[in-house]
Order: sequence, then C-alpha cells, then structure tokens
Amino acid sequence: MKVHIIGGGNLGASVAIGIAKFTKNNQVTVTRRNLAPISHLKELGITVTTNNTSNIQEADVIILTIKPYQVDTVLAEILPTISNKVIASAVSGLSIENLQEKIGETHSAVRIMPNIAAQFGASATCIAYHEKNKDKAQETVTLFQGLGTAPIIDEKLMDAATVLAASGTAFALRYIRASMQAGIEIGFDWQTALAISAQTVKGAAEMLLEEKVHPEQLIDRVTTPQGCTIAGLNEMEMHGFSSSLIRGIKTSLKQIKDKN
Repeated sequence: MKVHIIGGGNLGASVAIGIAKFTKNNQVTVTRRNLAPISHLKELGITVTTNNTSNIQEADVIILTIKPYQVDTVLAEILPTISNKVIASAVSGLSIENLQEKIGETHSAVRIMPNIAAQFGASATCIAYHEKNKDKAQETVTLFQGLGTAPIIDEKLMDAATVLAASGTAFALRYIRASMQAGIEIGFDWQTALAISAQTVKGAAEMLLEEKVHPEQLIDRVTTPQGCTIAGLNEMEMHGFSSSLIRGIKTSLKQIKDKN
C-alpha cells in the first residue's frame, strides 16, 4: 500500500514513522516545505519531498496533516493530478461533508484523528466516514489499527475525540510531570522519578486495556483500609484532581467548537 502524507509536522511525521516501523508492505511519502526537520525519516525508507504532487497518483490513500487554513490551497494543487482516491483528513474542524464537497464525489473522504504516539505504535486514532465510503475506508482503518487502536466513531464525536485522544496526550504527560516532581520532593533524582512515573502509567494503561474493566476495579486492588494509597487519593480529590481534569477536557472541547 502506498501512503502519501501531506504535512510533515509533528503529527504527519509521527504517523509516517509508525507506518514504517509497525506495518508491513507499505511505502510512505511525506511532504513538507522545509525538509530539514524530517530528513531523518529517510533512514526508515520514507520518501520526503517538497512537492505535494510527487507520485501522488500512485498513492492508495492521501493523508492530510495540515493546518485548516492550508486545506484549500493544498487541494487546489493536488486535485487536478489525482482521481478516485481516498483522502483521509486529520485537519481539526473539517467535517466529512465539507471535505467531500471540496474534493468531489469521485474521491472518498475519511476523517481521522491520530496522535503523536503513532510513532511508537500506540496511537488512539478515531476514524469516521460516511456509510457510502465504508468499503474504501477499510484500508485506512487497517493501516491505523497497526499504529495502536482505531475505533470507528460517529463524526459528531470527532471534536471530542480530538480532545480526549490528541490533547489527552498532553494531559497524561502533565500528570507524569507532576508525579515526577513529587518523586523529587520525596527523595529521587529526576531521571529515576521520571522512569518510575512513566512506567507506572504505562503499566496502569496496559492493565486497563488487557482486562477491559472500569478503572475503579483496579484501584480497589491497590487500596487497603487506612492505607497510604487511599489517603493519597482522598487528598488529591479534595484538591480537585478529577474535577480539574474534567474541566480541562471540557474547556479544550469548547475551544474547538468556538473556533468552528
């Protein structure tokens, strides 16, 4: 399968790396105006170019990881050179209907929202498409399943998915940073504190994904009456741990919707 990624920023490069490392028999091209930041991708067999239309007609799927204001310019450049393509957009706020209208009925519009953990095969990539494009979208779904998980969702939830999966990466990292800082306060050097905090979060996530249970069931396993864990949890909740996270997620979603 040939994948053409337009927009070699953090997200586009992460997806390209993930495809190169964690999927088989796929050829990837990434475009960017300034190639210096992505020149290292060539070591993974990824083609990098400044030309958005370079070999694009051979692509099985075209992925847009560009800014919203760039969409019309990029489509005006590539549409005259392609036919019958799947165009998967990671552009925030660009609806399937709007994209389909821009690209015409001869192409198939798919909406995706991966995150930068794709380069480690650990992205939560939410995908939406219209029923008429279901068959043509399957290759894209399979591709992103190789980069982590790829749930199919209703498009009306895509903005929420952006916050929960993409912005959520930053929220999780902020927790790890806070845990690391606490580790330093209780005696660890920062490298050891970071290693413990990151591995603990990874382990907790893997337990949830493996056992498919509510988080409280796993929390119960590590809390004992009058123990240190429940004391710490109660102290954090008294200072708004869960509520502040919920408020942050809802505020991020409001920011997206206000821009739309």
